[in-house]
Amino acid sequence: MCGIFACHNHPDVVKFKPTALKLSKAIRHRGPDWSGSIISHNTILCHERLSIVGVESGAQPLTNADESIILAVNGEIYNHRLIRKTLKEPYHFKTTSDCEVVIPLYMQYGLDAPKHLDGMFSWVLYDKNQDRIVAARDPIGITTLYQGWSSKEPGTVYFASELKSLHPVCDKIESFPPGHIYDSKTGERTRYFQPTWWDGSRIPEKPVDLKLLRETLEKSVRKRLMAEVPYGVLLSGGLDSSLVASIAQRETLRLKKLAEANSVASDSVNPDTGDGLVGIDDENRLSTMTFLPQLNSFSIGLPGAPDNQAALEVAKFLGTKHHVMTFTIEDGLNALSDVIYHLETYDVTTIRASTPMYLLSRKIKAMGIKMVLSGEGSDEIFGGYLYFHGAPDKAAFHEECVRRVKNLHLADCLRANKSTSAWGLEARVPFLDKEFLEVAMNIDPQEKMIKGERIEKYILRKAFDTSDEPETEPYLPDNILWRQKEQFSDGVGYGWIDALKDTAEKHVTDEMMKNPKPEWGDDIPDTKEAYWYRLMFDEHFPPSCASTVMRWTPKWSKQTDPSGRAIAIHKAKYQDA
Repeated sequence: MCGIFACHNHPDVVKFKPTALKLSKAIRHRGPDWSGSIISHNTILCHERLSIVGVESGAQPLTNADESIILAVNGEIYNHRLIRKTLKEPYHFKTTSDCEVVIPLYMQYGLDAPKHLDGMFSWVLYDKNQDRIVAARDPIGITTLYQGWSSKEPGTVYFASELKSLHPVCDKIESFPPGHIYDSKTGERTRYFQPTWWDGSRIPEKPVDLKLLRETLEKSVRKRLMAEVPYGVLLSGGLDSSLVASIAQRETLRLKKLAEANSVASDSVNPDTGDGLVGIDDENRLSTMTFLPQLNSFSIGLPGAPDNQAALEVAKFLGTKHHVMTFTIEDGLNALSDVIYHLETYDVTTIRASTPMYLLSRKIKAMGIKMVLSGEGSDEIFGGYLYFHGAPDKAAFHEECVRRVKNLHLADCLRANKSTSAWGLEARVPFLDKEFLEVAMNIDPQEKMIKGERIEKYILRKAFDTSDEPETEPYLPDNILWRQKEQFSDGVGYGWIDALKDTAEKHVTDEMMKNPKPEWGDDIPDTKEAYWYRLMFDEHFPPSCASTVMRWTPKWSKQTDPSGRAIAIHKAKYQDA
């Protein structure tokens, strides 16, 4: 992940530049490899780069031939080779960066440019000739982006990857909505992402096609192996991360065999047509670089945690080089304030789950890995959270799935993006691929419902069950393929959540609970743990940032604790020693 900061229509942009560079530096953890900035007219674009594709030539901001268009991007464009090859007008690319395709797309399609992108992205583009700023965010909000304004400069607009770059100069900040594009000509954001499943009240009736479901997820993982740097997989031992790891391992082994068969590598690289670059081609074939002799997988937990035990089993089955990290409760508690600073939230569920991910990301980056695949999104798509057991009917089930997917940018996507970006590591999420969503979200929700013998995510498990395909190698051991859901904050060890609650009791008194801060308004914490996190959030951020936070709460459940373990259906198989 990279970091971007932009300011348009500033009354004195030259004088503002030192401040802009300082604000951009605040998110350098996201992009520690290089920094760049360009001023044009009354606009400045800053970029903090994490180089994964186009490593040698892709420094940003990027420009077109006459430098009338300036672009800063955070993200990955998986179909960049196809775009280069199919542009209507010839365009000479300056770099091999996947992100540069945004410029010719804007030149050809204007505000429809993001419709042609397949990837995760937040970008800000300045059109010098029109004195126009255009900003866009990917369909689901896998990458983070915020927009801000200042009452001191009413005509100025700001953009940044994180709140910490905006709150020193903005008194109004909003989370930039996923699937939208902003145009300074109108001052409005419009939704460009319009999938068939967006209206949650339209209940799909299409029967599940297990073969299509499997093939589309495999294609999604394949796309996300596009890299020029060492990569790995996060492996909790649960269904979602294990499936992603299994597919990634198959693809990595296939690429290695291909490389051995074609030991003489081609040096033919043509940036204008996409030939010789990393990524998928027009026949869905992947070209990437595998620097390490084995696919590396990573898990984290307290000693004896359910996730680490299951992850080791999966890794042994798949043949990945697995790294188990154990952390102590004290390690986690010591990191909490830093976690909240990087996450920019006070949501209980997000903080619980992010802390282990934050600690693990530091270890992964220290090993030289710059990109990992992760399993976020599956629970929202398939109704995998245990509270979905309480859905009264398929319409309610589907509406909740749609709502959860739409809010991922405020929950699991935010966690995956910021926990890893804190250490200059990039997380890619195959389940949130546009094509996969189009398939999975249009399945009759009756097929997804949890009833009788069907446990959560039954159709996803069944799609990768090869017991009736003797010619196909199994993707996972049966006991992993059919393992019950553990929410990440539970799976790292049940003692973690208990310790958080106990420590909060020491920091927050009953008197404090009765007298919340007046500036919190109606957003009153309902537990001491939530109160404690809000206090830490307030140490880092002013009240104007609180409107960007959403609290994760289960539906159809009387319990108030968001832990999956608190849902009555959960069968705990592990206990801390």
